[in-house]
Order: sequence, then C-alpha cells, then structure tokens
Amino acid sequence: MEFKKGTDSLYLEDETGRQIALIQFPEIRPDVVNIVHTEVDPSMGGQGIAGKITQEAAEYLRKMNKKAVLSCSYSIKWFASHPEYQDILDDPNEEAEKAQILAGPACGINQKRN
Repeated sequence: MEFKKGTDSLYLEDETGRQIALIQFPEIRPDVVNIVHTEVDPSMGGQGIAGKITQEAAEYLRKMNKKAVLSCSYSIKWFASHPEYQDILDDPNEEAEKAQILAGPACGINQKRN
C-alpha cells in the first residue's frame, strides 16, 4: 500500500488512479496542523484503511516535526487508542478530553448501507 502526499493531505489510489482514501491536515499555525477529515471509499470498508492512513499521517507529521490538533472524530478516536503517537499532539490533554466526550460514527468513514 503506497500512500501519496498531496497539499496538506495523504491519499491512496486504486489501480485505476481513483482516490479511495484521504486524510487532510491543513497547517493552522507554524508547525501545527489540524487533522480535519478522514475518508475511505465504501468499496474499501472493513480493511483497516482508515487506521493505516491515519498512522501514515502520524508518522509523516512526526518526521516533519509537526504537531497536530484533531477535529476529525475518527482521528480523535484513533489517537486515543494509540498512545505511542501522543508526542505529535499539540495538547494531548485536550485531545484526551475530546475522546472522552466523543460519541457516534466517525466523520467521513463511509460505510455500505443495506
């Protein structure tokens, strides 16, 4: 699986070049980004793609010495369950508070509807 870098994002394409996963993290101040959106095409559901692209973003941000604020509900949940990436959070305590109150489905994680 090879993630590609866009402007303030990472994405994944299928073999035809169609984008099938995306995570967006625009810079909000010098060296701080806001992870605002994670999306996975319904055809890729159940394969752990959202977690993989979020981990790839976390590793990329760490490598670039950037900190993150989390607005995307999926990323809030993901970082709460991956303490090994707390070092890239701008304010780990604030993000932990968000995770405690977060309920409902994650944003942009498209699921097949029956």
